[in-house]
Amino acid sequence: MTLRPKKMQLLRWLPKTVVLTRGPSRGKAIYLTFDDGPHPDHTPALLDLLRAHDARATFFLIGREAERYPRLAERIVAEGHQLGNHSYNHPAFHALSHDQQWEEIVRTERVLTSIDGRTQHRFRPPRGVFSPALALRFACSRRNLAYWSYDSLDYQGRAPTDLAEQLRQRPPSAGEVLLMHDDSDCSRHMLAELLPEWRGMGFTFPPLPAF
Repeated sequence: MTLRPKKMQLLRWLPKTVVLTRGPSRGKAIYLTFDDGPHPDHTPALLDLLRAHDARATFFLIGREAERYPRLAERIVAEGHQLGNHSYNHPAFHALSHDQQWEEIVRTERVLTSIDGRTQHRFRPPRGVFSPALALRFACSRRNLAYWSYDSLDYQGRAPTDLAEQLRQRPPSAGEVLLMHDDSDCSRHMLAELLPEWRGMGFTFPPLPAF
């Protein structure tokens, strides 16, 4: 696995109206994104860390977990972060029909709307899997699929210090969208090392821009 997967480099050639892999680079922005939460053991400490470094992020929540821990999802919003849709059950999307995929998305939209009041949220497919039909449906509704340009590899089970060093060797650039997860403490330990360094390099940390 690489920090900038070839698949993501290829997706950059698709119109941004279909797939978003990078954000605006103005202000030396880096976009932190976290999948698979909220998690009662890991998300609170991650939010504490982000607040300490004046960093905002986009949290792509699993619908059933947001229903299970609504106060935690509300805290994410209250602290200036953005909610994103990561399906309701995090299923293997390739094994679902188009209608089943859409129901996963719509069901989660209802949950997220009840938390932040917004009627539309960026959607990141579980495991990055999507069909042309799904991409077309989003494009026709003037929405895009939210991907990433830079993979932190925080799901590999490696030591956070080793992963942080790997990111130092190939650091992100302005406009990069970083893929991370908040269902473990790996990303938090990585960011505890990297956020002060990146801030010292002049980077800022806003959530992904709205539609």
